[in-house]
Amino acid sequence: MARFSGRSWAPSDPGATGSASGSRSTGTAAGSPGGRPHGRHQHARTARPKPVRLRSVAGQVFALQVVVVLLLVVAAVVALVVQSRNDARQEATTRSVAVAQTYANSPGIVEALRSPDPSAVLQPSAQAARINAGVDFIVVLNNDGIRYTHPNPDRIGHKFVGNYQPALSGQVVTEEVTGTIGPLVQAIVPVRAPDGQIVGMVSAGITIANVSSASERQLPVVLGAAAAALGLATGGAALISRRLKRQTHGLGPTEMTRMYEHHAAVLHAVREGVLILGGDGRLLLCNDEARRLLDLPPDAEGRPLAELGLEPAPLELLAAGRAVTDQVVMAGERLLAVNVRPTDRDGGPPGSVATLRDSTELLALTGRAEVAQRRLRLLYDAGVTVGSTLDVTRTAEELAQVTVGRFADIVTVDLAEQVLEGDEPPAGALLRMRRAALSAARDDPPFYPVGTVVEVVPSTPLAGTLSSGLAGVEPRLAEAQAWREQDPEGAARVLAHGVHSLVRVPLKARGVLLGVARFWRSERQEPFEEEDLALAEELVSHAAVCIDNARRYTREHAMAVTLQHSLLPRSLPAQNALEVAHRYLPAQAGVGGDWFDVIPLPGARVAMVVGDVVGHGLHAAATMGRLRTAIHNFSTLDLPPDELLGHLDELVNRIDQEESASGGAAAVTGATCLYLIYDPVSRRCTLASAGHPPPALVRPDGTVVFPELPTGPPLGLAVLPFETVELEVEEGSRLVLYTDGLVEDRQRDIDVGLELLRTALSGPPRTPEQTCADVLGALLPARPQDDIALLVARTRVLPEDRVAQWEVPADPAAVSGVRAAVAERLEQWGLDEAAFVTELILSELVTNAIRYGTGPIRVRLLLDRSLICEVSDGSSTSPHLRYAATTDEGGRGLFLVAQFADRWGTRYTATGKVIWTEQPLE
Repeated sequence: MARFSGRSWAPSDPGATGSASGSRSTGTAAGSPGGRPHGRHQHARTARPKPVRLRSVAGQVFALQVVVVLLLVVAAVVALVVQSRNDARQEATTRSVAVAQTYANSPGIVEALRSPDPSAVLQPSAQAARINAGVDFIVVLNNDGIRYTHPNPDRIGHKFVGNYQPALSGQVVTEEVTGTIGPLVQAIVPVRAPDGQIVGMVSAGITIANVSSASERQLPVVLGAAAAALGLATGGAALISRRLKRQTHGLGPTEMTRMYEHHAAVLHAVREGVLILGGDGRLLLCNDEARRLLDLPPDAEGRPLAELGLEPAPLELLAAGRAVTDQVVMAGERLLAVNVRPTDRDGGPPGSVATLRDSTELLALTGRAEVAQRRLRLLYDAGVTVGSTLDVTRTAEELAQVTVGRFADIVTVDLAEQVLEGDEPPAGALLRMRRAALSAARDDPPFYPVGTVVEVVPSTPLAGTLSSGLAGVEPRLAEAQAWREQDPEGAARVLAHGVHSLVRVPLKARGVLLGVARFWRSERQEPFEEEDLALAEELVSHAAVCIDNARRYTREHAMAVTLQHSLLPRSLPAQNALEVAHRYLPAQAGVGGDWFDVIPLPGARVAMVVGDVVGHGLHAAATMGRLRTAIHNFSTLDLPPDELLGHLDELVNRIDQEESASGGAAAVTGATCLYLIYDPVSRRCTLASAGHPPPALVRPDGTVVFPELPTGPPLGLAVLPFETVELEVEEGSRLVLYTDGLVEDRQRDIDVGLELLRTALSGPPRTPEQTCADVLGALLPARPQDDIALLVARTRVLPEDRVAQWEVPADPAAVSGVRAAVAERLEQWGLDEAAFVTELILSELVTNAIRYGTGPIRVRLLLDRSLICEVSDGSSTSPHLRYAATTDEGGRGLFLVAQFADRWGTRYTATGKVIWTEQPLE
């Protein structure tokens, strides 16, 4: 409501001004004290000017302007004083440093400090310099802080007061101290000889009071400006006062009366209760609708609220003195929506205005709307919450948890045992289930716990729900009998707990029956009704689809894990070159394509390999198996690492082409691989990489290095040949091979992961098993997003006494000498029984090398887990096993070698080839 000068329907304020001619009646009913307009006469008052007071607008504006000006003046003066002090300190610091440095660098000061009596030489010049520079003192010190000069000669030879130690190291020291002459700033600078040696120090100081500041001279200007501003404020207040006096006479009595009548008519005509309350809690005004809604007495206006007989709820809101918005309270049999707003905002009079609306007729509609809103909110929350994971049990628990307290007090979910295992549920009637979830508002639900087997009894309502697929309701369990046949003892316990109503809904998705969900009420007094079935079916329908998705995922995940585990090595082969430990951790999101292998090679050598196929799932696991099989096949050819990776790259390209040609949507885009060969005889390690992280080499002293090796592109993307690197590895070193899931994830960069790996591997020697445990403990993420393969091998060396080798001349007569030397060495090794077969094998291999090969020809015997014979020559031609005809005079030697040896083959080297055989040791 608009406010006017004076006060409506109340005596005029003595401080207000106005004019009226004669007496005038308001034309409204009289008799309401302080309320509606009265019919009494108004006597004319002579208008006379009033002095400007603080209660008037002009006075308040004037006071505000004065306060603002004073605050600005005080702030300016404080700022000037602070700035003056800061400028004085800065000026004192600058001047003391400049004077000290100038005097320290003046000619002759170094010679004076080194003279027998420095004070006699320096005291006069220091005093003259002090006077010329305008400082309070210049003091020359030796390196022990003893004064050579001082304005007061009595202090010469005494210890200098101040921090001069940094100056002895060549620094300039400035500090503020309070001396006998007051607060001052002193600087201490070193005195350097021509050779840079510090031979003494010079301190210069000046009191802050002696430094003048320009800011102090600005104070009169500021004060003058403040006086001018105060004068302008006074003039402005006088002009505002005159303006307000003119405006109060612009509205005459007739216009004021007409406006009051219009306001009164509108106020009593609206169908909304209006009350105006004073600051003292009295009712100043109320319209007819407010009297009807609150049942107010006829003399309510002017009386305190507490005496009007109001209900406690509306009385509390009206007397609270705070803002209220659409607060619904009961007043008798009416439901009122109350709004309250204070009137003392923006300088208004103390009190408040309240409006009342009768919303009794909207109660039923509002109640139904609230129920529908709660149900929609429950359905929304269930859609967001249920099915957050692809876990059957967790999805059932989410269904139970989201509905407890909002739809039911206890929820049980029973699923077919096959569903929990990821299999298809049985066809036909579902007679056996297992409890997957149980949630209750209280901690002591009267139901069997999770994991209990539920045997469905035929001819019960539960069996009927499962066979028909239709939901059912038991509004009053105590009156129903058929449901008790399922479990009479459990039914009695349920009723004794206070459970009184039940809704059962089958869990059915894609035409497959998965189980049943049952909703029970015990805390809520209202039973389930038929209209609750629709909500329960909506909730269970969504949960059933999520459970079926989780079941399918569980089945596919189990298949993928089984496939992956069948493709990975179940145990590492026996060999003597390396002591190996390994770890393989699948990602939580699903199976991947990481793999590792340890492959024994001829000549007591061992190959180690780790790799990672891009992507996850069955396709990645199957591709990993194909690559692992290919590596085993290529390793039997004894190829060097770079050639093996080249063949592997061709295989990946061929797989990509096959997938693209068949229209496969999961075509392989690449894989990484690291292939390494370790020779325990030469202690050399040969390795090549196809886009894989470098291995870590832990030396016996505990230092960790990541060898520099040319990392080629991933398999399937190579356009250039791969490169091989050779390393010499000390005995007892550890080779650590891994996949990128160990050192890299979404929260950690690979460089950070490599540094963490270096830290975990550093330190005293450890076994490979302990190394695997330490590395995973330091680097394993809480939720691995990728597979992790880790391979740790500690190197061994074949002892020299188990290696024998000879140079063989290209002469058939030299074969007998080689045979004799071999027989002698086998006798030393205690292998007399193998001498005949070994001599036969070597005779054939050496003879073939002399006849068909080129020099140099060498023979080497290795005693490892088997007896290894190697014959090398400089040619690249390889012998082939064949059957000799009955008329052939030769061609049977290599056939005999293959019969007597456990394994044999050819290995190509940079200078020729090596033909090797292995004989088992009995």
